Amino acid sequence: MANYKDIHGINIETVASNPDNPANGQVWYNSTDQKLRANSQTTAGAWASGGNLNSGRSQMGTTGIQTAALATGGFPGPSGSAITESYNGSSWTEVADLNTARRILAQSGTYTAALAFGGGFPAKDETESWNGSSWTETADLNTGKSFIGGSGTQTAALAIGGPGTTANTESWDGSSWTEVGDLNTGRQVYSTANFTQTSSLVAGGSPPATGKTESWNGSAWTETTDLNTARAHLGVTGADNTTALAFGGEPGSGTVALTESWNGSSWTEQGDLASARHYVGSAGTAIAGLAIGGDGNLTTTEEFTGAGANTTKEFDLS
Repeated sequence: MANYKDIHGINIETVASNPDNPANGQVWYNSTDQKLRANSQTTAGAWASGGNLNSGRSQMGTTGIQTAALATGGFPGPSGSAITESYNGSSWTEVADLNTARRILAQSGTYTAALAFGGGFPAKDETESWNGSSWTETADLNTGKSFIGGSGTQTAALAIGGPGTTANTESWDGSSWTEVGDLNTGRQVYSTANFTQTSSLVAGGSPPATGKTESWNGSAWTETTDLNTARAHLGVTGADNTTALAFGGEPGSGTVALTESWNGSSWTEQGDLASARHYVGSAGTAIAGLAIGGDGNLTTTEEFTGAGANTTKEFDLS
């Protein structure tokens, strides 16, 4: 019978700590923990349960990564909510409220350095900056609007789209907003998280529900391949315009759990959310995403692990 070295060309390595970037199928013995471990990679994307919000909401501003996210404002409330919650990868904690309660707003940045802007009925132009413990009002958007997408950081952000068929895009430099290139198709963008100020993506939206996808290169929007399923009020998140995750939403009637991943040129269907939802908050990346709350004032959070993600297996030698 072939041994491990015959199959893989190397012996099982003894190490003091787990390798940073193990190959698929790599096996090692951790002498510090006295454990035999192996790395495997997921072959398909799937969702799993995360920690619940303390206050069930939809229509929030959301940003951050899967293990460090921020969910701000939202519905319910006549004008929206001011509640802010921070996620550590397993649980949500309430932190300081926004100065201006609102819903259908946008966010950018990290869970310790974020920006919240727009939102509300009537639409607001207020921008607030988050330092990890409190919100401070700063320079307003040029045009008050809700149903906008947010991309970028606390000091380099985009505010995209708006009510009805608004195509307007504004760029933030840390102190003021400047109008830049319009979307090719004006729309209510709703929840677009992360990306960057120079490499962003918009997918789906309304009215009516659409699958149109546009890519931003820092100066202009270019229409590219549509979502497989047109829908409004979905979550979209990613690191840049070459990788993204789109999930949930409303195709026109009803709510869906559909998930699609973007590779820079096309969308591919992935495993569905456990719970269909729209007006869902989004954070994270294409291989480590978060779906947060949703219509019906959901408290549930789901965590996405994409194909190719590393998982460490441990073997009992006793």
